[in-house]
Formats: sequence, structure tokens, C-alpha cells
Amino acid sequence: MKSVIITGGTGLVGNHLSKKLRNLGYRVYIFSSLVNDESGSIYFWNYEKGTINHDIINKVDYIIHLAGANISSGRWTLKRKKEIVDSRVKSAEFLFNKIKENNESLKAFISASAVGYYGAVTGDKVFVEDDLPTDDFLGNTCKKWEAAAGKFSDLGIRTVKLRTGIVLTSKGGALTKMKTPIKLGIGSAIGTGKQYMPWIHIDDLCDIYIKAIEDDKIYGAYNAVAPEFITNKEFTQILANVLNKPFWFPSIPSFFMRSIFGEMSDILLEGSRISSDKITNTGYEFKYDNLKKGLESFKL
Repeated sequence: MKSVIITGGTGLVGNHLSKKLRNLGYRVYIFSSLVNDESGSIYFWNYEKGTINHDIINKVDYIIHLAGANISSGRWTLKRKKEIVDSRVKSAEFLFNKIKENNESLKAFISASAVGYYGAVTGDKVFVEDDLPTDDFLGNTCKKWEAAAGKFSDLGIRTVKLRTGIVLTSKGGALTKMKTPIKLGIGSAIGTGKQYMPWIHIDDLCDIYIKAIEDDKIYGAYNAVAPEFITNKEFTQILANVLNKPFWFPSIPSFFMRSIFGEMSDILLEGSRISSDKITNTGYEFKYDNLKKGLESFKL
């Protein structure tokens, strides 16, 4: 039986992915910095204290690295920015050192990344994986994140980095926050509403992770986003339509968002088109290639 570690596996994506993997016959170990329940295959780990289950890390076949502080939770103070970066970069470096010491059988290291690699920008460009990271907080964070994951390549281990957009799930995450005001009849676009929102259905994201495990031709960076390009205003209108709610309120002004969220508002006010061609060229077919179909699958 093939075995997989999922770091940050108690989160939205990790929970969904672990169920899919177990249904496919994988032995799944969840590594969490918050929970320890070894009877349920959840193991506590802490990269800062050097805590990890050595028996598992020394023999596991695959690692999916999802761990990282929530980037949209609270203002980006200097302390918060450091936590966001360290939770991704130092945790990956800790895993690398442990694998380098004792595990000679790891087949692949698959790391989450984000479309923030391309920066908080809105424009005409469609970004592809060969584009350089933008020199802002998001771009630099993803650059360091992917560089830490890339160290596994130096050991001859196949390494994959999935640059993920907004993950849509039936409960929790961005969709829950977006649908709440719409259900109250006060849904609005944000800022100009012209910023693009690269998104992906959680089923497609998890299936791409599984493909990254099982297809040994996949390596390097891939954009994990649906092929549809859609703006914030279009997204909000479609969501309102699916919920059978009106959409007529004026957009929320950019200055108002910045006054509440500070620099963190960039992830709400800016957004570019991101190409999914590279992952579809591997043969992957999206189950949910348009937003209306994806939203309707949740039976909101």
C-alpha cells in the first residue's frame, strides 16, 4: 500500500484530499500543528521545535505539503508577514532536512503554492508558468515557498508545485464569506469589479494533486485554476443568480477595503488571468470548467 503524508491535512483541502486518497487505497498520514490523534492517523508536528514522527517520515512514499498560515486572516503586519512566510518556507526546509537524513525512497514531493506568485496585479496579460514572480509580498512569498520545495529536486526527488487560485468548497473558505452578504440581499462587487478571480473547484484541485502523485511525468510548476476567466463582478453576479438573490448594490469602494484590511486588501482588489493550459496538456480534464456549473454542484 502506497503511503502519503499531508501536512496541514486538517484544513479544507487536506480533509477532502485525504478522503479521496483513502478511497483509492492509499495509507494517509495527516501531519497537523494543532491536532494529535494517532488513532485517527493525525500526528502532531512542529517545525520550530523539530517535532515529527520519524517512523513515518523515514518510510513514506509521497509528501503533499499544504501547511501554511492563512494568508487572508487579518492585517499583514510585519509579524504576520513573517508568520505567513516562515510557516511555508521553514516547514518545507524542515521536511527536506528530515528526508535528506533518512528517507531514500520518497517518490515525490508535491507542494502547494499560489497564483499570488504572479503578484497582486490586474491587467491584460495571461500568466503562464514560465513567467517570473512579481516583486511584491505575494510574489516574493511564493518565490521563497517554491524555492524551498525545489530543494527536493536536488536529491533527485520529483517535485511538483501547484499554484492554486481561490478554492471553492461547499462549506467554509472564500465561498462562504462571499455568499453571506448575497443571501442577505446586499451582494456587491469589490473595488472596480474588473479584477480577475482565478478559481478552482475543490474536487478538481484534489484530483490534480492525485494526478501529481500518480503521473510521474508531472514535475515543476503548474497553475491549478479552472480554465474560465472571470472577473469579480461576473463572479458575484453568477453567485447571486445561483442563490436566486438580487445583485444591484453599488461596488464596495477600494478605499473602504483598504481602510479595513490594509495591504491585505490587495488579494481582493487585484487579480489577473491565469492559464490552465499546462495542466490540461497533461491530459487532465476539469470536471468543473465554468463557475455556474461549479457553484450548482454545491447545492447552495
